[in-house]
Amino acid sequence: MKHFVSFEGIDGSGKSTISKLVYEHLKIKGHEVVLTYEPTDSWIGKQVQKCIETGANPFITAFTFTADRFEHGKQIQKWLDEKKIVLCDRYAESTYAYQGAQLQELIKDPVKWLKDLAKNRIPIPDKTYLFVIEPKISIKRIQNRDNLIPFERVSFLEKVHENYLKLAKGEQFMKIDATNKIEELVDICIKDILS
Repeated sequence: MKHFVSFEGIDGSGKSTISKLVYEHLKIKGHEVVLTYEPTDSWIGKQVQKCIETGANPFITAFTFTADRFEHGKQIQKWLDEKKIVLCDRYAESTYAYQGAQLQELIKDPVKWLKDLAKNRIPIPDKTYLFVIEPKISIKRIQNRDNLIPFERVSFLEKVHENYLKLAKGEQFMKIDATNKIEELVDICIKDILS
């Protein structure tokens, strides 16, 4: 059984919807489960939101996300110590994929740089579900949202999508076709968590 899993994907991939449904299903089955997300709703998480909304300097955004995760990681570790299943809607890979794309023109190998910041400082998920979808399709899914954030542009999401695919290697990752039916996607995650 997996105790810490994260849900990743570009905007409009459905990961938030799926993580909520997985949470509800596991709860009904009697499991002690926590659904958390990033950025968090802590004071640091609120600064992250400000960075996103105001289009802050990419370095400031990256450092703020990382600071939020360090604090969040402590809370996640507490839940894990209490033997709870922790589901996280966005985690470290979001920063590597999104801020990696933002920093692309500013530093050499931004993904490695971001990973080095977090190395040995945060809990690592037992499994990360990456919901794979073409940015053109994902943008159609979210175009009616009230407040589209600066990250929600096809050209930017294409870079993020590429970063995600490069990151999703090894046993930690499961790539899932996000265009499948929601029930199927939820079922895939639940079966994997409980296996």
